[in-house]
Amino acid sequence: MTAQELISKYFPTLSEEQKHQIELLGQIYPEWNEKINVISRRDIDNLYLNHVLHSLVIARFWGNLNTGTTVLDLGTGGGFPGIPLAIIYPDVHFHLIDRIGKKLLVASEAVKALGLKNVTIQHGDSGECHQRFDYVVSRAVMALDKLVKAATRNVAHGRRGINRYDNGIICLKGGDLSEEAAQVSLPVIEYSVNEFVSEPSFDTKKLVYVPVLAK
Repeated sequence: MTAQELISKYFPTLSEEQKHQIELLGQIYPEWNEKINVISRRDIDNLYLNHVLHSLVIARFWGNLNTGTTVLDLGTGGGFPGIPLAIIYPDVHFHLIDRIGKKLLVASEAVKALGLKNVTIQHGDSGECHQRFDYVVSRAVMALDKLVKAATRNVAHGRRGINRYDNGIICLKGGDLSEEAAQVSLPVIEYSVNEFVSEPSFDTKKLVYVPVLAK
C-alpha cells in the first residue's frame, strides 16, 4: 500500500488540493530531516504511518468540526499533529507552539511549502500563550497529569455543543496510563487508537480525551 493509499483508506473524500498537500509531506520532511533531526532517522521511512496517520487519529475521533473552531498544538515539534490536522480541516485555525526553535523552523517551512493559511506558530511554552482554544492537542509530549495542568488554562470555556465533543484536551499516548490518569482531577476518557484506525502498529497506542467543562 502506498502512502497516499494509506491516508485515502481512512480519508476517502479529500480534495485534490488536500491530496497534493498530503503527498508533499513525503518530500518536505525527509528533506528537512537531513538538516534538522525532527523525526528519528530510523523512522523517517515510516513518516506516513507513524507520524501523519498517527496524527490524523485525532481527526478520526473528531469527525466534522465547526468552521471557526480553534486548536492549540502544544509541543508541536516539527508540526505533529497540527500540520496534518490543518490539511484535513482548512476552516479550523491551528496554533502551533514549541520551546525548541529549530524544530519550529521545520514546521514553519512546511506550512509555507504547503500553502496552509490556517496555521500560526509561536516559539515558547504554554505559559507564554495567553489565548484560549476549543481544543488543545498534543502527541506524547509529557506525562498526562502535567499536560492537563499545563493545558487547561488554554481551553476556552462557554462553547459547549459547538462540536461533537466538548472543549478539552486530546493527546496521543502509549502504554499504561493508569498512574498518570489517577493524578488528574478532570474526567479522563481513554480510547484505543485501533477504534479509529486499524493498523497493527497502533495496537498499544491510546487517544486520551479530557473534557474541560464550562465554568
